[in-house]
Amino acid sequence: MDLLSHVLLAAAIAGLAIVAVSHLALWRHLRVPEAAPRRSPPASILKPLCGLDDDLLANLASFARLDYPEYEVLLGLRSLDDAALPVAHEAMRRWPGTFRVVLQRGEPGMNPKVNQLLTLAREARHGVLVVSDSNVRVEPGYLAGIAAALDDEEVGLVTHPIAGLGGLRAGSIMDHLHLAGAIAPGVVAAKRLAGRDFVVGKSMALRRRDLERMGGFEAVKDVLAEDWVIGVRVGRVLGKRVAVAHRPILDVSARRSVGEFASRHARWSVLQRQAVGPLVHGAQVFMNPVLLACGALALAPGPRSLAAALLVCGAKAALDGASARALHSPGFTLRQLALVPVKDLVHGAAFAWGMFRRDVVWRGTRLVVRRGTRVERPREAGAGYEVAGA
Repeated sequence: MDLLSHVLLAAAIAGLAIVAVSHLALWRHLRVPEAAPRRSPPASILKPLCGLDDDLLANLASFARLDYPEYEVLLGLRSLDDAALPVAHEAMRRWPGTFRVVLQRGEPGMNPKVNQLLTLAREARHGVLVVSDSNVRVEPGYLAGIAAALDDEEVGLVTHPIAGLGGLRAGSIMDHLHLAGAIAPGVVAAKRLAGRDFVVGKSMALRRRDLERMGGFEAVKDVLAEDWVIGVRVGRVLGKRVAVAHRPILDVSARRSVGEFASRHARWSVLQRQAVGPLVHGAQVFMNPVLLACGALALAPGPRSLAAALLVCGAKAALDGASARALHSPGFTLRQLALVPVKDLVHGAAFAWGMFRRDVVWRGTRLVVRRGTRVERPREAGAGYEVAGA
């Protein structure tokens, strides 16, 4: 093997060690018993809907069975033409008093999810606001865990690790593998080992008064990574910290294709680079040892480099499988874990895309993303421009 191939292989081995440490941090985090809350303040769950997610009604049903004394779930819709409206009405019929449908008023910003949150927050009755995506499913103790974390006044926001549920198509399985192998360990390890906060917008909870001190949702209406920006502002504006709950939420996906997985992560790569900067973004290549080992194999094909690449792929699949079992039993089958190297190579291509591009296509609309993920219109865009959700 030539020198560069040796360097890439060494980097892959170092990356495996980093991945193993992050997975260990996640395992230790999940083993901590969740404390019972001293207080149970009434909570408003803000749930923007946009189209029919997989098993949407079952996702909503999990929020009707929360073990918590007082809460409401506000289902946000951009328009009455949204395909999710009949499901929202069915939820109101089945669980009256728990769910309310709220129609968005106005479009003050360029991020449509935040546009919905602006209306939902105004309509919410309670002082604890919980943002929850429509494809999320939770356990009965979800709100109790949030309340326990918010017992500490130094906590300004609560987010959650994520596990995947479902997977009829390869793209959804890849999504769930990435959640278990990269997202959940990354969020927990960044917090526990580096003291850095990464907020996952699929579930974030905060006090209304803290949100208002940060400028409300209005402060993030023109950025696409609103969750990341809010997490940063918790420290910079409030002088508080983000807490990561000890029980994961479930991201439900069954029918996503490999192409959809690739395009989604290419967009996320652009957003991440513009959020954290090129150096931090580029350093994350070490979290993809499969990509590095395959690069070494491509530069110096041969039995030893092939054996090394296979060992790295096998070790990475084993680590991701262990992480998945810790997050949500029973984890993945061997056949599903065989997709880990493919997933990591596809994600590696998406990562490279984000290193060189500053634009994304969201639901057919091209957007320019600036630092901090602030959105601008492309110069060639006409007046009919719009942005779809983050």
